[in-house]
Amino acid sequence: MEETISLRELFTVLRKRLWLIVLITIIAATVSGVISFFVLTPVYESKTQILVNQAKNDQQLYNTQTVQTNVQLINTYNDIITSPAILDKVVKELKMDKSAQSLSGQIQVTSAQDSQVAQIVVQDTSAKRAAQIANTTASVFQKQVPKLMNVDNVKVLSKATVGESASPIKPQPLLNIAIAVVVGLMAGIGLSFLLEYLDNTLKTEQDIENILDLPVIGVVTNIKDVPKPSNVSRPDVAARVPQRGETYGS
Repeated sequence: MEETISLRELFTVLRKRLWLIVLITIIAATVSGVISFFVLTPVYESKTQILVNQAKNDQQLYNTQTVQTNVQLINTYNDIITSPAILDKVVKELKMDKSAQSLSGQIQVTSAQDSQVAQIVVQDTSAKRAAQIANTTASVFQKQVPKLMNVDNVKVLSKATVGESASPIKPQPLLNIAIAVVVGLMAGIGLSFLLEYLDNTLKTEQDIENILDLPVIGVVTNIKDVPKPSNVSRPDVAARVPQRGETYGS
C-alpha cells in the first residue's frame, strides 16, 4: 500500500509540474539544435590503408612467425607515423600553417587485431584537406621507413578520396538533439522534485491530513467563493418613530 501511495505521489508531482518539464526539454532541444547547425564547425574524416609486409627472398617462406612479426611491427609504425620525423615533412610538403604536434592531434592510426593492415584516419574541417593529409602522411611514411628502420615493407593499399557528397562525421545534429531531449527531461524531472521538496507550505486540506494525520472537521471558505446575495426588490416600509400622544397605525 505504501508503494502505491508513493507512486501516486510521484505521478502527482510530475503532473503538477508538467509545464516545467516540457519547457526545459524544449529549451534544451532548441539550444542543442542551434549550436549543432549554426555554431559548431563540421568535421570531415578521411582514411587510407597501408600494408606491413616483410620483404621475401627465394628461400624465405610466408609463415605464421613472419605474420606475427609484421603485426608487432605495426605498433612501432603507429608511433612513427605520428612522430615529428614524419609529420614535419607532411607539414612542409602541404605548406600547412601548423606544427607537427598540432597535426598529430588530427591523425589516428588504427589496426585490427592480428592484422597486417594499418589505417591512417585524419579528421579536418575540410574534406579535401583531410584526404590530402591522409595520402601525404602515408606517402611520406612509406619513403622514410627504409631510412628509419632499414626495411622496405610498407605498401599503400588504398588512398583517401573525396566523394561528391562528403558528409561530416560531427557534429550530428539529430543525435545531439536526441541527447538534449533526454538531458532536458532528466533535468526537468529532477528540478520538479527539488521544488516539491523545498515547498513546505500547506495548500489543501489533504496536506494537513497527510502531515498531521488528523481528520479535517471544517474548512473556512474563501470569501470570494461565497455567492453574492441576489437583489430582490422589497416594498418600501416607512419606519417612523411615533410622536408623543400617537400610537402605531394612527
